Amino acid sequence: MDYSTQIDELLDGMAKPPGSLGLLEKHLKKVLLALGPELTELRPHHLIFAADNGVVEEGVAAYPPIITYLQAKNMVAGRATISSFCQCQGVPYTVVDVGVNSVEPAGLNRKAACGTRNFTKEPAMNYTEYAFVQAASASLVNDLVCQQGYNLLSFGEMGIGNTTTSSAVLHALTGAEAEFVVGYGASAPSLEIIKRKRNAIARGMELHKEAMTNPHEILRCLGGFDLVAMCSAMRECTRLHIPFVIDGFIAAVAYACAVRIDEQVKHYAIPSHLSKEPGMVYAMLAGGIVAEEVPIRANMALGEGTGAVLMVGLLRTMAYAVQNTARLSDFDLGVSEPVSAVR
Repeated sequence: MDYSTQIDELLDGMAKPPGSLGLLEKHLKKVLLALGPELTELRPHHLIFAADNGVVEEGVAAYPPIITYLQAKNMVAGRATISSFCQCQGVPYTVVDVGVNSVEPAGLNRKAACGTRNFTKEPAMNYTEYAFVQAASASLVNDLVCQQGYNLLSFGEMGIGNTTTSSAVLHALTGAEAEFVVGYGASAPSLEIIKRKRNAIARGMELHKEAMTNPHEILRCLGGFDLVAMCSAMRECTRLHIPFVIDGFIAAVAYACAVRIDEQVKHYAIPSHLSKEPGMVYAMLAGGIVAEEVPIRANMALGEGTGAVLMVGLLRTMAYAVQNTARLSDFDLGVSEPVSAVR
């Protein structure tokens, strides 16, 4: 009996109607397949990549750029929303400064520069900066997994203007029209900001259209350091056979890029929530995940990994249930279950 069949029998043998826990069973199976039969417990860690975005010069954000630094420091101090979510769920987290516009690091210092450049005028980052963030992110994942023993990672971000960079990258990556993928982000609805975002994306596309021949170049020309970091982290998880949880729109765009670079990424990705950003469905679909496979529908748009950490909690709850729920074979119902080696 192969391992996949063993997992099916383990889930179906619980004292419940087979398949009645729906997506929780589907996504836990993906985690178990990734980690193998030697798994004894889930050990999650949450990474939040913080960076500023030069395109905010175009008036695409309702909040001032200094919020990136202030909120990243708030996370480090344990006082942000994501801090509370992680603390409540018992999930350790690390804030990683990959490009906050400050002299002082706002978290673990992996700063490539003090923010990207304005992509309506020049590439968001140069080749050296792009390569640095890729390597730093992969190295951090490698350390968490190989040295510290974590086996389930989740990703979030912090960066004023990053819904604009993400919309631009998704537009360039998939061809989805800007009017379908550009949303308000965490800001209050503003038609003026939507117009500015669309205008900035159109100008950036026109400026860089000759250079953007692959996902790497799309990220370098239009993206943010947070996007690059998450994309690289997801690819490193895949290399190490470690499952990871996607958060909302920005993380979903990073995931779409990672899949375009390496299709194997699909086998390790767990969706969490369907962000209210209109581009969310397009980003997930670009990575092979349809909206019906996303478990949490809460109309969220905060980022930081809040939805991802909630999903980690659901996965841990499901894993606990598998280990502790009675078995159908415990009851004299004339129903038998095969013996499974997976516990």
